[in-house]
Amino acid sequence: MSEDVNLLKEELDAGRFTITAEICPPRGTDVSAFIDKARLLKGKITAANVTDNQRAVMRLSSLACSVILKQEGLEPVLQMTCRDRNRIAIQSDLLGGAALGIKNILALTGDHVSFGDHKESKPVFDLDAVQLVHTVKTLNEGKNLNGKELRGETDYYIGAAVNPGSVPLEPEWLRFKKKINAGAEFFQTQAIYDMERFKKFFDDAEKLDVKILGGILLLKSAKMAEYLNKNVPGVDVPQSYIDELENSDEPLKTGIDIASRQLRELMGFCHGAHIMAISQEESVPQIIDGA
Repeated sequence: MSEDVNLLKEELDAGRFTITAEICPPRGTDVSAFIDKARLLKGKITAANVTDNQRAVMRLSSLACSVILKQEGLEPVLQMTCRDRNRIAIQSDLLGGAALGIKNILALTGDHVSFGDHKESKPVFDLDAVQLVHTVKTLNEGKNLNGKELRGETDYYIGAAVNPGSVPLEPEWLRFKKKINAGAEFFQTQAIYDMERFKKFFDDAEKLDVKILGGILLLKSAKMAEYLNKNVPGVDVPQSYIDELENSDEPLKTGIDIASRQLRELMGFCHGAHIMAISQEESVPQIIDGA
């Protein structure tokens, strides 16, 4: 992979259907399984997101794992949340990522520490996701948040998240537009299950000149689907999918088939897809092959 080429931006700008996926860092310094997953996905996807202490559970840093992906020849997307860092640390880590050759960023607010494994820790949230997008754009322009000139700017392709399934949609749409105005260039969505609703969102969003990757979350069981419906706002897994999973002798295989069907649908109209397999990354090639 050339140091000067940003594969994710190049693919999306060329109008090719682009697939990204997530790889979760290990809870420790043994990166052998992480590297195995990277090698499994190389050639199957354009870029891999490295989650940043997802659900406030402590893991190896997204920045370190992004560098490892780059060494393995897989385009990384550095995820960064506002939960654990103030604006000084955020800017410092962004400069560090750029100096190490990372070219893609996904700016997130982050799950509250009450969800995680260190509930006694203090959340920061000095910035929110909109302000984080603005921070990245400012560093790209060669200045820090205090307006001081940098000795070398960053060159990030700026991404953010959006949830097209939010009800009502209006507050999410306003936040979506704020992220665009702040500098976001591509979006990865929350898991999509109502494809007709998402098509309408996509048609409106496309007019704003940003790239959208539709989110596909691998359903591993009926129990997982029911949990999502009860606990994740904006996610509504259809009863038909739950029934499929419940009646299956191999629910994971059925979940892979459902994800493949969703991917096929997205290929018909969307800029790309973002596959979230949640510690089941070895299933991502099967989802892609099935589509």
